[in-house]
Amino acid sequence: MIRSLFRFIFSTLRLFVRTLDFVVRGLFYAALIFGIGMVVAFFFRPEPDIPADSALLLRPSGSLVEQAVFDQPLDLLAAGGTPAGQNALADLLEAIRLAKDDARINALVIETDQLLAGGFSKLGELRAAILDFKASGKPVLARGERFTQGQYYLATAADEVHLSPDGFVLLHGLSRYGTYFKDALDSLGVKVHVFRVGEYKSFSEPFTRNDMSEEDRASSRDLLDGLWSLLRDDVAAARKLAPEAVDAHVNNYRDALAAAGGDAALAARNAGLVDRFSTRDEWRARLIERVGANPAGTDARMVDAGHYLAVARGGRPRHDAQVAVLVAQGAIVDGREPAGVVGGDTFAELIRAAREDEQIKALVLRIDSPGGSAWASEVIRRELELTRKAGKPVIASMSSVAASGGYWIAAGADEIWAAPATLTGSIGIFAMFPEFSEPLRRLGIGIDGVATAPLAGALDPRRPLSPAAADAMQLGIEHGYRRFLDVVGKARDMRAAEVDAVARGRVWTGAAAHELGLVDQLGGLEAAIAAAATRAGVGEGYDVVWPEASQSLQERLLRKLTGFAGGFGVELPQPASPSPLSRLLAELQAPAAALLQWNDPKHLYMHCLCEAP
Repeated sequence: MIRSLFRFIFSTLRLFVRTLDFVVRGLFYAALIFGIGMVVAFFFRPEPDIPADSALLLRPSGSLVEQAVFDQPLDLLAAGGTPAGQNALADLLEAIRLAKDDARINALVIETDQLLAGGFSKLGELRAAILDFKASGKPVLARGERFTQGQYYLATAADEVHLSPDGFVLLHGLSRYGTYFKDALDSLGVKVHVFRVGEYKSFSEPFTRNDMSEEDRASSRDLLDGLWSLLRDDVAAARKLAPEAVDAHVNNYRDALAAAGGDAALAARNAGLVDRFSTRDEWRARLIERVGANPAGTDARMVDAGHYLAVARGGRPRHDAQVAVLVAQGAIVDGREPAGVVGGDTFAELIRAAREDEQIKALVLRIDSPGGSAWASEVIRRELELTRKAGKPVIASMSSVAASGGYWIAAGADEIWAAPATLTGSIGIFAMFPEFSEPLRRLGIGIDGVATAPLAGALDPRRPLSPAAADAMQLGIEHGYRRFLDVVGKARDMRAAEVDAVARGRVWTGAAAHELGLVDQLGGLEAAIAAAATRAGVGEGYDVVWPEASQSLQERLLRKLTGFAGGFGVELPQPASPSPLSRLLAELQAPAAALLQWNDPKHLYMHCLCEAP
């Protein structure tokens, strides 16, 4: 029923999109056939080698994700024909870890200009791997034409941070602003009935309020303050600054800019945020000086992380024992869904297949989800419970967000690991029911009929919601909340009252959740994988596998082609930074598009209105 709230808005648009999709697919396949001819030539080239004394080049493009998903043709059209770009975090972590002990790699070079998004916890995990690499004694150098906050946070792991003389460091703190639709819905005559337990369960507020509630405001303030403290302290430690100095620069940026005569790059250097200015040619000369030149003498001797990982993986021995990493990325919905959305049935089948595979000795559930369908979340949790009963350890590893339904499925694991900056908790449940009786009345459309019982036809959005139906939904929500407390209590060995004290829909950082007993250990994905292997008793003699939902032939072919192109050094188009207008439209469209995915059979949802900054 919830999806009907925006269905009538998108009905005309959907027909247009389908027609356009047909046209774009035709163009896509024509371009694909042409591209195959060019890419096939690379298939017969010998595997590239890694020259001695090379630097590993880390140049992420687009977004850091847990699992790369296929770009549909219409998505490419919306992006101006350029793929948004996705970098699997696990691949980058593995490349850095292998390079640390590889005698052929003598340095790490980081260029951040094409990194668009990542989530604070993912950037933190990647940054920790860079710091570990640096601890080996090999130098790390980073440069940006300009630094967004996320780009700069990653770059601070380097020994040297370079900035373009005309660039800037946009270190501005954290914020959370929502879009509220109550007045717009009221003007249309649409009523949204909300049923929830927990004063901090704020997901429904954009549809029932014009502003942020005081409870949500207080919770958001505490959450952002905790995240900012983590980010600020990491930056301060890396740059050998006092945390107060970082705060002073952020809070008084206008004064810092005025003191530098309006020169943003100079203001950054005066604040100790960067080490050097360098143009592109000066950066190239600096790398040649530190790393050495390629055979042509035109550039530094470097190997891209993708090239390096392809070669390094090829030389590893294979083991019989495996640890499977299952990625739960995106909203949790009922039924079968491709990667990018956590379909309850699809994901349950992946868990079941891993449980029945004799080579797989343990599972790691990598969660990057704000939750969603209560029904689908329980389907997934139950399969994890059965896996544990079958004797296979299950470790939950939280990425940027593992809240509400994301926390529910984590409760099915033997251990829960989180990053300090993970957003988790949001233990609560709610339901929303849209009522369109008034808009229909204004259009002169009458609804009338008969029923055999009071609740027959009660959830018809064309009719006013009856008090009896509203009471029934609220009773169901309260039962669902008690069930949530029970599930968490059994998993965490806590009493229901203890869980309730830290629940009621409140979102916590991973660090806070660890102190509250909602998380067992603080650490990243690789630590969670090692914990799973230890529980399974396989020591270091195991391979890591990444089972995925089945893909269409089109998806598999395109992924292969783009993988080969990247592996052989073909320059793929770089993503452009989104314009302010495109960001605004995305902010307005996202809530509506998300609601269209909601399909819980009982209309009960465990979802967190939270995003990783």
